Amino acid sequence: MPPKRQPGFAQAVVASALMVGFLFLVKGVEIVSHQPLEQFGVVPRTVPGLAGILFSPLLHANWDHLLANSVPLFILLMLLLANPEYHPRRTLAMIWIASGCGIWLIGRPATHIGASSVIFGLAAFLITAGLYAKSWRSVLVAIFVFIAYGGIFYGALPHPGLISWEGHLSGAIAGVWLARNWGK
Repeated sequence: MPPKRQPGFAQAVVASALMVGFLFLVKGVEIVSHQPLEQFGVVPRTVPGLAGILFSPLLHANWDHLLANSVPLFILLMLLLANPEYHPRRTLAMIWIASGCGIWLIGRPATHIGASSVIFGLAAFLITAGLYAKSWRSVLVAIFVFIAYGGIFYGALPHPGLISWEGHLSGAIAGVWLARNWGK
């Protein structure tokens, strides 16, 4: 049996573009159908709100919200998917689910939507993994992510307004926890 081929950078770019493209497709379907999908967001501590754990990162309030999340999501996904040592599929799935569960547990009574919880989780994972890694590649990625996106963590602090700091915090905690435990 031939050895499994490791995903390369080009494959990571394509996969990241497809994932981000899917978010645009969801928003397009929502616009064309005139059916807002916000009801599939996380509504903390409600049974219907549990569905949002799976669906909320796919949903965005408007095009500006989607565009603001698209570039960092694309870049961070690409960096995660390009390194098989990170167990990228498992890591992404766990950040996705853990951040949604965190929102469901600690979120304000509102509907929480958007991919920013996953973005915070990916950024925290990549930075923390670089601290624990024994490879120069992971360290360089961590430095890049910290310089490019380190300032976003201010958004994980409690503040009033519509932005879900609870999602940001939950994603960041999930990312740090996974990076600290990913090799175990």
